[in-house]
Amino acid sequence: MSTSIRRRQVLAGLAAGSSSVLLGSHTSVAQTAAVAALPTDPLRITRVRAIATAPDGIRLVVVKVETSQPGLYGLGCATFNQRPLAVIEAVNSYLDPFARGRSADNIEDLWQTAYTSSYWRNGPVLNNALSGLDMALWDIKGKRAGMPVYQLLGGRCRFAVDLYAHAGGRDAKETEDSVRSFVEQGFRHVRIQLGGYGSAHLSQNPAFRDAGFGLPEDEHMDAGPYLRMMPRVFEHVRATLGDEVELLHDVHERVEPIEAIRLVKELEQYRPFFVEDPFAPEQNGYFKILRQQTSCPIAMGELFNNPHEWTDLITGRYIDFIRVHLSQIGGLTPARKLAALAEHFGVRSAWHGPGDVSPVGHACNAHLDLAIHNFGIQEGPRFSERLREVFPGCPEIRDGFLHINELPGFGIDLDETQAARYPLPEDPGFWKPVRRRDGTAVRP
Repeated sequence: MSTSIRRRQVLAGLAAGSSSVLLGSHTSVAQTAAVAALPTDPLRITRVRAIATAPDGIRLVVVKVETSQPGLYGLGCATFNQRPLAVIEAVNSYLDPFARGRSADNIEDLWQTAYTSSYWRNGPVLNNALSGLDMALWDIKGKRAGMPVYQLLGGRCRFAVDLYAHAGGRDAKETEDSVRSFVEQGFRHVRIQLGGYGSAHLSQNPAFRDAGFGLPEDEHMDAGPYLRMMPRVFEHVRATLGDEVELLHDVHERVEPIEAIRLVKELEQYRPFFVEDPFAPEQNGYFKILRQQTSCPIAMGELFNNPHEWTDLITGRYIDFIRVHLSQIGGLTPARKLAALAEHFGVRSAWHGPGDVSPVGHACNAHLDLAIHNFGIQEGPRFSERLREVFPGCPEIRDGFLHINELPGFGIDLDETQAARYPLPEDPGFWKPVRRRDGTAVRP
């Protein structure tokens, strides 16, 4: 007889003799000691592999962790749209042999040992690979418990996840119309952009192309037109739609730090819900200067993958929302610790949630959003019919809220047959250069 079956029999005996246990009899003590002495059969990891798919042309990487229990597996997001092939190699060639044979139960131990197994750590490729393993283990844990993952994190703090939508246009009127359409769909929070990041369409023809510098297809933006126009767009949208809709904006680190400070101060009068990423991560020192000059809420962290990047900003109370991409920091295990740190310093969550997060990653975001007290807002995903075919169980968006199903784990699956219909694009993935008029590279 296996030890796991014997253990269940002893536990059944304990249940049957519950009155003795309540009375504190010698029998209950003996039974308890018998259970404690019985070894368990740990659930073993038998395989870790990366699955790549691109239903909407975006390079998604999902990790599947298989176990010694037939049919029991977990899924985790490892999507790094700009370097998917490197992540796939890291999962299949390094994490798989490292994790095989280890207990799937010990998530914290596996995260810590896998994290240091490369010696050097906190890089985006290895963090995404680690995230795939980590999230998949949480998915397995929920399935074994017969509970959604948010229940393992303490249960619900809210009935659903409040989202913000992405609106924009080539001028103030188009942007207003775009915002209005999302408000009519039930969204109360809308990010506004004037065209693409930095309002590139406002810039003049770049001289670097005539000079043959870079490549003809390199993108172009000038800071001046963007910096002058964005306050006017906020003014117009506030004047036409009033104060009920919450407005957000993403600078995307595309202007000089001192220019970003001036922009945030100008936008403050329009009461943004937050202004995102005013500085590049290399310029974190400017946040202290910004905080001293404005009360405008600030969100930061989309490009972070190292705790040293966010710890001082949170403990110094220099930001109001932490915006990390969960797979970039290594998965759910570090994210829930980050949320706990942020809560103590009045910083709310606003996890990164664009199209280059897989539906598995979006589901993980939502489970954490439901369970943490200091939830702020969630960047709203969009699930096409193709994505829903590949990933059955996608969360649902209704009236500006994200609703998950109540299935065990993350409640989402991967149809590998459907996924195979959508191979990665031939382009391996990278950001195209964005340049100023003279050809100087703009840092996102």
